[in-house]
Amino acid sequence: MSETNMVVSRRQFCAGCCAALGTLASACGEGSPNSPSTPATTLPKLNGQLAGSTVRVNTSGTALDNIGGAALIESVGGVFLLSRTSTNAFGAIDATCTHEGCTVTGAAGDIYVCPCHGSRYNRTGQVVNGPAKANLRQYATSVTDGVVTISL
Repeated sequence: MSETNMVVSRRQFCAGCCAALGTLASACGEGSPNSPSTPATTLPKLNGQLAGSTVRVNTSGTALDNIGGAALIESVGGVFLLSRTSTNAFGAIDATCTHEGCTVTGAAGDIYVCPCHGSRYNRTGQVVNGPAKANLRQYATSVTDGVVTISL
């Protein structure tokens, strides 16, 4: 075969790459929330208010009204992933991915997903899938009258 017969257009190259990536993604096991191929949905954002060494969040009328609900909390004191774990309990973890510092903004079921490189964490901040190797930091929480307090 001559060299001119081996030249591929940019369009052909990109189409081939996309087809190959699609094949690889389908081989990863779609359907499991722990699977890298399961798409993440963007978490709702709530504002937190810094008060001394705590961040306070009003959860009434939000995704956090229901057990299993989760939200991204943005505040001057930091950015957190907050989930409702039971009627009177919440879990708070740092939303900064330990891989390269991106903000974790999505979830696939009960797994948090970093939008930059796909690291996945469970609701307690433990790494489920890399490339991140370190867990997310956990914070103590308390709740009174629909206001969650995250202790920094």
